[in-house]
Amino acid sequence: MVMTASFASPLCTWLVATTCMNEPSEKERIPKSAEFARSSKKLSNTARRRNFESKNGGSSLSSFRGYKIQSLMSFCPFKPCEEYNNSPGISSSFSLFGSKAVPIIHKQRRLSKSSRSGKTMAAAVQPVKQVATDKSVLTKKRRVVVTGLGVVSSLGQDVDEFYNNLLEGISGISQIEAFDCSEFPTRIAGEIKNFSSNGWVSQKLSKRADNYVLYLIKAGKKALADGGITEEVMNELDKAKCGVIIGSALGGLKVFTDGVEALQVSHKKMNPFSIPFATTNMGSALLAMDLGWMGPNYSISTACATSNFCILSAANHIIRGETDMMLCGGSDAAIIPIGLGGFIACGSLSQRNEDPTKASRPWDMQRDGFVMGEGAGVLLLEELEHAKALAQSGVAREDINYINAHATSTPSADLKEYQAILRCFGQNTELRINSTKCMLGHLLGAAGAVEAVATVKAIQTGWIHPNINLEYPDEGVDANILVGLKRERVDVKVALSNSLGFGGHNSSILFGPYKKIGY
Repeated sequence: MVMTASFASPLCTWLVATTCMNEPSEKERIPKSAEFARSSKKLSNTARRRNFESKNGGSSLSSFRGYKIQSLMSFCPFKPCEEYNNSPGISSSFSLFGSKAVPIIHKQRRLSKSSRSGKTMAAAVQPVKQVATDKSVLTKKRRVVVTGLGVVSSLGQDVDEFYNNLLEGISGISQIEAFDCSEFPTRIAGEIKNFSSNGWVSQKLSKRADNYVLYLIKAGKKALADGGITEEVMNELDKAKCGVIIGSALGGLKVFTDGVEALQVSHKKMNPFSIPFATTNMGSALLAMDLGWMGPNYSISTACATSNFCILSAANHIIRGETDMMLCGGSDAAIIPIGLGGFIACGSLSQRNEDPTKASRPWDMQRDGFVMGEGAGVLLLEELEHAKALAQSGVAREDINYINAHATSTPSADLKEYQAILRCFGQNTELRINSTKCMLGHLLGAAGAVEAVATVKAIQTGWIHPNINLEYPDEGVDANILVGLKRERVDVKVALSNSLGFGGHNSSILFGPYKKIGY
């Protein structure tokens, strides 16, 4: 599945993402069931079932056949390496991040009832082509364009301020002030100071909602403002074709924790919002209700890769012609005692408390773990029809000359990702790699969206931010590929933004300036 975009503005950015899967043969592409689907519209349910079973030799669920999806949660924007394809026992699926090889599976995936109907699915997969038998289905490739950006972070709550601070190498990591953490071995984070939702969120909601919701709504509305969606423009929109997919890894952790503490006294002390406002979908829902948008509205939670999956799914809705405009991204606010304590228990946090701005140091020999961050990032995606024919935008491996890596500053994961990148792009002499986490820390479910904002700004400005604290590069990395301690001028052809999540929810999204695809 390929997503591309064009828009009549030099600041707009197109994006591409792909799901790793075996390409079906023409015979597999439209199974017998598709022919049946066309000829049985007027039959009863029982007749349809019997007809289906007679044609396919079994029950409808066990016989329906679709694509061979080998690695649903991995993304690959290019063809796999030949040496990888030729490895024994390995499928043609390719994981950018060096995850465990997937053995060849000959049995095709069965498709659920919802996927057979062609209805919207909350999964980032290629639309099943056997349902596209109706002549009314769109035949023209719709391109997706990023037209607005919104961010709430420890480095600023305005996109330009945020990116200028990144370019200057300013760290947003400091001592935690929101609560007393003197007894914790880690006492630093990329904490947002003096956050205010005034003018963006109603006072009533501000008092009730978790910070992740407040960050999300503010960043979402800022993305609309950045994209020129004024009140007048908003009134002209077809709100049934405007949607919101903004996820969260941990949701309303503070609201839930408060509910647990109240329960220790009595269930009567619990806030009636302690459950609904703790869920990961509530931020996306509340923003959609605030805007009056009635298109697709849900959230995806795939740990630290949450934002990328939300962006991809939002773009898919536009590509399939279901929506014209989408807000997408991620938000998290887990810098509270249970969040900090939980990651300390995992043994994954840096303990460089005396020098917080030096704590997050991806690929550096002195790294000792990641630093928690918080905030939200939101992208406004749109589709705009172009008068010319829209050819599919193919991306060659050598075109990718900038990678915003997931690199969290943990001893093993940084090297694993670096090795995978080098294996794929090692021959590209122009390649530059950096990690936004060196200044923000790890924003968990919001990381991918905030880093996507940084990636888009790199394309717009022609500047990529430094890898601060990369003072002693690890012996296993080539420092010539990594951005140094100062920002660099780069004409970004195509950029890749990586997000890796607990459980193997790994994803990558490509971004590029619209002029690079021929307009």
